[in-house]
Amino acid sequence: MKANHAKIHLNIGGYEVIPLPTGLFGLDGGAMFGTVPKALWEKTNPADEQNRIEMEARALLLKSKDRNVLIDTGNGGDFIAKYGDKLGAKFAELYGVDTSGPSLKKSLEAYGLTFSDITDVILTHLHFDHAGGATSEIDGQVKPTFPKAKYYVQTENLKTAQHPNIREKASYLAPNFEPLLEAGKLTLVDGSKKDLLPNISVWVSNGHTTGQQVVIVEDDAQKLIYCGDVIATSTHVRSAWVMGYDLHPLQVIEEKAQLLKSSLDKKTYFFFEHDPYCDVATVEPDKADFKVKERFWLE
Repeated sequence: MKANHAKIHLNIGGYEVIPLPTGLFGLDGGAMFGTVPKALWEKTNPADEQNRIEMEARALLLKSKDRNVLIDTGNGGDFIAKYGDKLGAKFAELYGVDTSGPSLKKSLEAYGLTFSDITDVILTHLHFDHAGGATSEIDGQVKPTFPKAKYYVQTENLKTAQHPNIREKASYLAPNFEPLLEAGKLTLVDGSKKDLLPNISVWVSNGHTTGQQVVIVEDDAQKLIYCGDVIATSTHVRSAWVMGYDLHPLQVIEEKAQLLKSSLDKKTYFFFEHDPYCDVATVEPDKADFKVKERFWLE
């Protein structure tokens, strides 16, 4: 059931801000909330019989007069073609991927766009739920989904994806990024960068995984922060609410604090990739911490 939040329309830095749901999936609630007791997190994020909570894979379209910039791509599809018979056949079941609702293709079509209309794809990092839609099976081969787009990822994150540690090996899957390299579509970014694209900057986080890039869109009056997995859902705004998936939870807490404090200089909206209950939220200080002020749906 969709939460009853106010609806707003955002245009920031010359871009129309458009949420693109790519489909619901499920991850273990305990893993998503780390040391936070289930008695607390299940109040806002109820779990199913397998202890999975509902997650959105929400991409973002930044639409200007001459660019269609896509931030992240969701889980994608074509799992057997990409991951092989063994993993591919059970992938959707393992992660509770709902293929009956929204998809990246359907969400783009709602705005009269096709994959060929995307000019740029910024990948926060190469975990499958963020980069899975970056490639697809096309004419029997796994190729870049967006034929005319330039893809951007941090150099250090690509290195991590190509040589993953034992904890992240199941999340970094080569078919999601190697075809981008083979096609010459992948532009590597070294560190935080102001105006990677006009009014779009990236800020590097290393707490969840090495070389994640948070995307920041801003002008003189407003700012939008695409949080990626630094703040996965609006429930994770609280400092201590970090994921069991995070490689360095104390570093995530510090990085969250930096992002949240950066919202105090102008009207700022936090865009939550994985929150099924809102698109964006504003925050406010709460003693030594921050809390959600108001949640919104974008229209």
